[in-house]
Amino acid sequence: MRILDHLEEWLITFLMGAATTIIFVSVVHRYASGVDIVPGVQDWLLSLNLGWAQELCIIMFVWMAKFGAAYGVRTGIHVGVDVMINRLDERTRGKFVIFGLLAGALFTGIVATLGAHFVWENGCHYAVYHFLGWDPGDVPEGPTTPDLEWPTWIVYSAIPLGSALMCFRFLQVTVSFIRTGQLPHHDHGHVDGIEENPDVAETYRLEDNLHAHDRTYEQRHHQDRSGQGGSQK
Repeated sequence: MRILDHLEEWLITFLMGAATTIIFVSVVHRYASGVDIVPGVQDWLLSLNLGWAQELCIIMFVWMAKFGAAYGVRTGIHVGVDVMINRLDERTRGKFVIFGLLAGALFTGIVATLGAHFVWENGCHYAVYHFLGWDPGDVPEGPTTPDLEWPTWIVYSAIPLGSALMCFRFLQVTVSFIRTGQLPHHDHGHVDGIEENPDVAETYRLEDNLHAHDRTYEQRHHQDRSGQGGSQK
């Protein structure tokens, strides 16, 4: 399971970093090609064709979004409206939570199934037959992307793969909730790589889960009021 978790994180990290790098290089190339710099450099830049960069980045962001959604289910970073559910008693709340998780698993499972059928009929069928050396017959080869000329079924594979992983994560969280009664929780105020200061966390504590209270401010002013009261006496 840890291997799958790491692969998921590595894939998302790679896609995000690669897409950002490609966009940056493409933008720099676009503007640098119009500047008359060192002789020969501009001609070399103009000879480079980066017209495929935008299409590739779109594909990478689609894949990143699908697998990122599965990562969000596992880590609990998806936003949910649970004000009413959290006000219910523990047993009733648990039933609603399990229902919601299973509904998510059902929905993503249906999307994965329909997506797999679409990918299979959109050219994957032909690619598998061609790879195995079988006669594809009347099976269509399938369309390709405009710039990269990649088979579109490879691009659309993000739908069944990402949705299937998301379905698995919903089921994983459901089993964990039934066993422990806890849902994955992500602290949106935490930044990886930065150590938290417990004094600050204690100073600004969400006592009502809505507003941060500066406890040192309250204590300081309470002491001031006490001192003023003593001096008046």
